Amino acid sequence: SGAMFRFPHHHEELHIKGGRSIGEAILGSADGLTTPFALAAGLSGVVASTGVVFLAGSAEMVAGGIAMGLGGYLSTKSYNELYARELAREYREVGEVPEQERREVSHIFEQKGFAGEDLERAVHVITENKDRWVKFMMREELGMQEDDLRPPARSAAIVGGSYMAGALVPLLPYMVAQDVLQGLLYSSILTLVALLSAGVVKGKLSGRPWLLSGLETAGIGALAAGTAYGFAKLLSSAGVGQ
Repeated sequence: SGAMFRFPHHHEELHIKGGRSIGEAILGSADGLTTPFALAAGLSGVVASTGVVFLAGSAEMVAGGIAMGLGGYLSTKSYNELYARELAREYREVGEVPEQERREVSHIFEQKGFAGEDLERAVHVITENKDRWVKFMMREELGMQEDDLRPPARSAAIVGGSYMAGALVPLLPYMVAQDVLQGLLYSSILTLVALLSAGVVKGKLSGRPWLLSGLETAGIGALAAGTAYGFAKLLSSAGVGQ
């Protein structure tokens, strides 16, 4: 017919490299935005000095950053140690009970829809190389990948640093505001916009509806700050701390 066959346009998929680091940064910054924001809002209900709010929030920022950093360090260190233990166990099982491990590989491929010669070929390709075999079992059976290993200090720096960076957003307005209520207003606007943005990014990374994720994150921050402000006002009106 003279018609020329045309290949479809090349499809490019967008993959985010360093997803775990980005996730840690989002986690740290979201917590950094929320906790100091709630603390500053609570203090705004009972003190008249913007300096006091800023200093108290700064102390929490440093303490929270250290705590979050240590949490990130211990979490990553535990994962690395668990990976090493499971890797050693898989190597041992492949060496001691290879037929059982080969059946497990076959079962995994069967669940993926392989059968007959295709199944046999797939199992052979995986099990003919011990390192490939073990990494396959780590990934498919345990959901653990070598790419997820990372220096614990790096996780600590990312989580702790992003927490303190996020904490600056609700605190800085108190340095320029004329009074605490004005500071609270500016802080609320900046923080809720930042929380909305963090939630949108988190939603895109996790595959959730980005707008819903953004509104959810901002709503949690607003609820925490509103509750802290109202609770501080309630205690102040009851004479607590006076």
